[in-house]
Amino acid sequence: MELLNLGLACCSLEVEAAVGSGALASEVGTERSPDSTVLLVSGTVTHALAPAVLRAWERAAEQGPVRVLAFGACATSGGPYWDAPSVVPGVDALIPVSRYVPGCPPGPDSLIAALRREVA
Repeated sequence: MELLNLGLACCSLEVEAAVGSGALASEVGTERSPDSTVLLVSGTVTHALAPAVLRAWERAAEQGPVRVLAFGACATSGGPYWDAPSVVPGVDALIPVSRYVPGCPPGPDSLIAALRREVA
């Protein structure tokens, strides 16, 4: 499994905490699902960023199967900014999502658990 991280806002700090701890090393590159990509969207997706998110998903899809993990309330539903005119109300308005990790912010342990379920 290849992990492609789109860190767009504060939730990306929780992702970096999981990466920095080394806890993701056993999940990324696992042989259980070697030919897939997990696109991790962490943070608020704005309409200005939407084309870049879509482009990242399309590029990853050219390489093979892509599973999208929406990490945090903003990526899942727009979070506290859901009614702002500049905010996409969840990344699933742009691309198909395989798994949602709720929270504001969800902790690194939630990311690790979601990745384990995704590659199982």
